Amino acid sequence: QGGNNAGHTVVVDGKEYDFHLFPSGIINPKAISFIGKIILEFIKITLYDSSRNHSLKDWEKRLIISDRAHIVFDFHQAVDGLQEVQRQAQEGKNIGTTKKGIGPTYSSKAARTGLRICDLLSDFDEFSSRFKNLAQQYKSMFPTLEIDIEGQLKKLKGYAEKIRPMVRDGVYFMYEALHGSPKKILVEGANAALLDIDFGTYPFVTSSNCTVGGVCTGLGVPPQHVGDVYGVVKAYTTRVGIGAFPTEQINEIGDLLQSRGHEWGVTTGRKRRCGWLDLVILKYAHMINGFTALALTKLDILDVLDEIKIGVAYKLGGKRIPYFP
Repeated sequence: QGGNNAGHTVVVDGKEYDFHLFPSGIINPKAISFIGKIILEFIKITLYDSSRNHSLKDWEKRLIISDRAHIVFDFHQAVDGLQEVQRQAQEGKNIGTTKKGIGPTYSSKAARTGLRICDLLSDFDEFSSRFKNLAQQYKSMFPTLEIDIEGQLKKLKGYAEKIRPMVRDGVYFMYEALHGSPKKILVEGANAALLDIDFGTYPFVTSSNCTVGGVCTGLGVPPQHVGDVYGVVKAYTTRVGIGAFPTEQINEIGDLLQSRGHEWGVTTGRKRRCGWLDLVILKYAHMINGFTALALTKLDILDVLDEIKIGVAYKLGGKRIPYFP
């Protein structure tokens, strides 16, 4: 549902992979990987992902991109950073975004001024005109913003030809996958339920739907085709960036979880905040997603502790409440 703002560290057969945009399934040589939603200037990040993960072979033949995916431009990333500086100056705090341009791209999308892969691959003159208009809009909002329009367009034209063989009509691709010969289809979400734009700890969230609804809105999969829903949860709670965190341990326990769990963001390099497992937010995530199973990870990180604590309830105004406020 997002772009390259979420990093995934994946370990398979003792090999470690760091992904920013690649679906994790790209490791499996028998799997076809499909990106359905927002993408960064794609070649730049895929070259980065493939250079960091040398053992990936022939990934270009196993990766498909939806023609409806919106494009994150360099100026979206620059604006993301400027907005964070603005928030800090005006409110004394920022959101703690990854500055990868995801929020501004979703803003362009909602304002119906965004540009998609299908635009890039069709009439380039029309694409260039709309690109210039969008760049001009941002320059009028942020007078200090510098955009090399002609340089960007030249680069984008080159990218277009490199990704053309990978692009398909995403809706038809998923329809065929669901209705053709039997297949195992696994959908991977980026970011966690509490970072969901609608149900997360707003405004300290990402700009997309990180819940199970993203399967339908991100890939065009009808709800009746959603089968098992796996919730992935650590044996303790972590968070990158600011926002509410009732079980956070700003002490030696938090430091131990951070160091033993190697808790830093793959994309940002920032240390993750760490605390005890919060069952209130886990139940809340279950209310929204309807998990059929939970994958509990990193239990071994707690091995050295004599005592393990778990958050079981919240109080509001001195009274226990049965919901996530």
